[in-house]
Amino acid sequence: MCGLLRPTERENEQGVVRRQWTGRGHGQILHGAPDVSAADSTIADMLAPYRSVLATPGAMAFCAAGLLSRLPISTMTLGIVLLVEAPTGSYGFAGAVSATYMVGAAVVSPAMARLIDRLGQHRVLLPAYLAFALSLVWLVLALELGWHDLFLYCAAAVAGVAYPPVGACIRARWSSALGAGPALHTAFSIESMVDELIFILGPVLVTVLAIQAHPALALLAVAGLASTGGWWLSTQRATEPPVRGVSRGSHVSRLPWAWLAPMTLAAACLGSLFGSTEVVTVAFAEEQGATEVTGLLLAGWAAGSLIAGFVTGAVQWAQSALQRYRWGTLGLAAAVTPLPFVDNLWALGVALFVAGFAISPTVVATMSLVEATVPAGRLTEGISWVSTGIAFGIAPGAAVAGRLVDGFGASTGFVVPVVGGVLAALIAWSTGQRHVSADHDNVAGEVAARH
Repeated sequence: MCGLLRPTERENEQGVVRRQWTGRGHGQILHGAPDVSAADSTIADMLAPYRSVLATPGAMAFCAAGLLSRLPISTMTLGIVLLVEAPTGSYGFAGAVSATYMVGAAVVSPAMARLIDRLGQHRVLLPAYLAFALSLVWLVLALELGWHDLFLYCAAAVAGVAYPPVGACIRARWSSALGAGPALHTAFSIESMVDELIFILGPVLVTVLAIQAHPALALLAVAGLASTGGWWLSTQRATEPPVRGVSRGSHVSRLPWAWLAPMTLAAACLGSLFGSTEVVTVAFAEEQGATEVTGLLLAGWAAGSLIAGFVTGAVQWAQSALQRYRWGTLGLAAAVTPLPFVDNLWALGVALFVAGFAISPTVVATMSLVEATVPAGRLTEGISWVSTGIAFGIAPGAAVAGRLVDGFGASTGFVVPVVGGVLAALIAWSTGQRHVSADHDNVAGEVAARH
């Protein structure tokens, strides 16, 4: 890892520790063997970039709103399954309704992101979250009142279509507030950690409410919290990215599809890795007669990513976003390779925890790469395409892994995340360089003009 950091003037040979800072406390670089005083201040030094970024006016508010409004990304599919399975007794039907929600969200997300770039976040988020909440109320009523199954599918589809790409909206706010540079890298690391925190806490919240109270309460609680966060975010006009509307006859900036399309495909491969790993982990724990530890195993996976995200944001990397994206996908592929060979829960827990360390750095590099190359007026849409790629990959990855588990056992099912990781790495390493370099030159002036 040390080879990825910028060297200084031979200070490592002298055993001296120096700290180099770029901008407002960002870009800490450590060299040499640390002495006692340096060790005492390490944590404070690593926190400095985060303190600086979060001191940006309005940052804490839109981060908090973003956390609430993003709760559905880790809870909605689980909440729908728990809601529908309870009265019907069919996991297959519950999974189909949940999949309908996912498909609706994935298909419409880029179009809604483009609308947000055109009209502004405040004009789109509030009505979108209102429709999202009402459609979930419709879903609960249709189930409780015994309406035809078609109403359940329609309600789930509308909920998915209405849910906005709020993660892309938050990252667009960071980009607008900070511009390109180490500070934005730290901000994207914060967002990656927020995502992991949501994936750790969200399923626990839904499961506890569903078991202790009622599945409908769990789903409606998530809808209420997310809608409150969306409303709060829509009121924060001071940090909203400027609207770049398109008038008749004006030029519309094009997305750099020559590299964005392969990146979206690589994201779909990573999505298959994520979806299949979760499914096979559940099956593996069941084979071992310990289904109760499934949550701990997946939480450990997310915790590894959370820790890696913190470290990633505290360090200024010498490598470009493209290089880090490529190495990240390769590292993730290598990290999941041992999974088919584990034979007990302890080994699986350690393997998942270690594999988690490759997730956040890869996601942060991906978002940084999108920010550096997509025209500012279409940044939300560009980020949304990559997120949609991940969403599209989750379902088929989980389905294929499930078939392998049924036919050959859980260990064989872990082949799917390995294949997904390898394919993502191959795509990342075989595309992008020429297009990214050219697009970065074209967009650099536009990024600078924003500030």
